[in-house]
Amino acid sequence: MPDNSSELNLWNKQLGRVPDSVWEQTELESLVLAENGLSELSEQIGRMKRLRMLDLGHNELTWLPESVADIEGLTDFLYLHDNRLTSLPLSLGRLTKLRYLNISENAFEVFPECVSSMSGLIELRVSDNRLASLSDSIGRLSHLRELHLRNNKLTSLPETVGMLQELRQIDLRGNPLTHLPAEIAALPRLEKLDLRWVDTLIPPVWITDLEARGCLVYR
Repeated sequence: MPDNSSELNLWNKQLGRVPDSVWEQTELESLVLAENGLSELSEQIGRMKRLRMLDLGHNELTWLPESVADIEGLTDFLYLHDNRLTSLPLSLGRLTKLRYLNISENAFEVFPECVSSMSGLIELRVSDNRLASLSDSIGRLSHLRELHLRNNKLTSLPETVGMLQELRQIDLRGNPLTHLPAEIAALPRLEKLDLRWVDTLIPPVWITDLEARGCLVYR
């Protein structure tokens, strides 16, 4: 990679482990390590303080080092999808400038509490996990515009979803929903509530309001 480059793309290089030389390139703003069979990540990643985008998707990670929270410049994208994660370090809550987080296709049974502290999030993807519930703290993500929860084990959402005043899209496809809070109908900017592949929900009375607004995608 040229010395003046701010991007390093090591997608699908089958590395197995990240070479130490990568961590020496502390001027990087974009680092792609997807599809490399990575099962662990060095704490040295915390040296990459200028990163705006980090792609760790399609690997075999079961944990993340605490030092990921030291990447102060991480603002644009953090891809962690298609790994084997069951939790995230609480320290990641310090990534308050991050706008996009994808933790889909992992093994989360409990919503990672640190995510609710990422106050800058605009888009959050948590599809294809094992979540049976969503934390009340989700309401703290006041800038969130898209919430993707497809194919989990959710039977409802917390009433605090009504605090997400910027929310445009909620994807709940393939969840065994039995109840939805009426606060959803009052979301002023909602454009799409996707309830396809949900056959367990008795539609609440307020759902007709969303139908009238053209927001509902159902069956």
